[in-house]
Amino acid sequence: MTDGTQTGGVLIGSSGQPEILRLDRANRHGLVAGATGTGKTVTLQILAQGLSDAGVPVFAADVKGDLSGIAATGEPGEKMLARAKSMNLELIPQAAPTLFWDLFGEKGHPIRATVSEVGPLLISRMLELNDVQEGVLSVVFRAADDEGLLLLDLKDLQAALTFAAENAAALGARYGNVSTATVATIQRKLLVLEDQGGARLFGEPALDLSDFMRKDGNGRGYVSILAADRLIASPRLYATFLLWLMSELFEVLPEVGDADRPKLAFFFDEAHLLFKDAPKSLLEKIEQVVRLIRSKGVGVYFVTQNPADIPDAVLGQLGNRIQHALRAYTPADQKGLRAAASSFRTNPEFNTADAIQALGVGEALVSVLDEKGAPTVVQKTLVRPPVSRLGPLAPGERAAVVASSPVKGVYDTAIDRESAFEVLQSRAVAKARMEAGGAAGGPAPRAPRAPSGARAPAASRSRQSLTETFAKQLMRTLASSAGREILRGVLGGMRRR
Repeated sequence: MTDGTQTGGVLIGSSGQPEILRLDRANRHGLVAGATGTGKTVTLQILAQGLSDAGVPVFAADVKGDLSGIAATGEPGEKMLARAKSMNLELIPQAAPTLFWDLFGEKGHPIRATVSEVGPLLISRMLELNDVQEGVLSVVFRAADDEGLLLLDLKDLQAALTFAAENAAALGARYGNVSTATVATIQRKLLVLEDQGGARLFGEPALDLSDFMRKDGNGRGYVSILAADRLIASPRLYATFLLWLMSELFEVLPEVGDADRPKLAFFFDEAHLLFKDAPKSLLEKIEQVVRLIRSKGVGVYFVTQNPADIPDAVLGQLGNRIQHALRAYTPADQKGLRAAASSFRTNPEFNTADAIQALGVGEALVSVLDEKGAPTVVQKTLVRPPVSRLGPLAPGERAAVVASSPVKGVYDTAIDRESAFEVLQSRAVAKARMEAGGAAGGPAPRAPRAPSGARAPAASRSRQSLTETFAKQLMRTLASSAGREILRGVLGGMRRR
């Protein structure tokens, strides 16, 4: 063997024979588990680069910064070379083509979504809203749709909430009760989200998911790395953002059936955060996305400490499993150990639970799907060394990768076009001027002109009362609502218009 990419698969390591992740089964999802310091990040790096070499683009969140080394050529030491030799593996150091992304725009290209795309369900999750508050937020989204108000960034959402509070009675008659106190609570929670940096997530230019599907001139898939060392400090925001990315891939990508390799491999590090305290309705939707997204050619790999962190309904869909060492000092640890051991196809040569506890750093129990889609018997495996750098890039090295990126300049400058905030502001100004003109007995002044380069607001709409607007829209509600509902995704967001 000369590298980590085998014919039709990715070399994970050796159990006396090569343990290979088959490319035609890589969209059947997977799990990388183990205690802190047992080698999960290195395994993730090996899988990501192996898939990249095989022409599969990869997305991975980097919660500690260590994964960034995949963008630099490795410098194997004596121990790594000795391990490679024991596997009859020749290491050829090379870097993977890499794109760096960062919600805050500091360690990579900014990554944004519009408020409408994320949708009320996931924003409710970010804000930790209860059922009543989530219901009111859904009403605000629906009213914004019917009013033709674009919700692009957080100031648009704040303006729409203010609009809802000011017109609570009319909205309540149309959509159900809208409490001004509930609206105020949501607005306060939005301020907390802004303090956590959530405002950076929302806006334009919104991420084009095709940029996650790029390949370089040699046919290798780009590895898109999200710098999450700062984002992970807000775990709910981190988990919900990655869930949105996953659900958008499900909504946007076409069906591909059984392909010879995935269109994208999606690694979800610290996966337990996705499921922690999640309501049943959200868990059901997550299960639905995971179950169906493989037909879109996306393989999802959850990276966490213990398989017990993953709900059984999701865990049962993870066909490729790599288990690093676990410690079992407490009753809870022992329960997790039993769950991890029972998830493997038994090997009669050893006790799986005992083997998990005895694994050293860089060792793992591995079971992957075979050509028939059945899990292989679990094997004790020595994980292969990587060919890219172990450890993080220096800031200057990272900046150089970003500067040479194929998406340089595409996302770096935010765009603030006319949307709900500007439209509602124009309506308020026009209404105030009309009232002032009427009180003085003179003609009402014209509504202010839109800024240069922006779409001018419709004057007739700005002069209509809320009741008149609803009356005119009533006759087209069924048609327009049907059109919008087609655009609503499984997690309540709006697909790209």
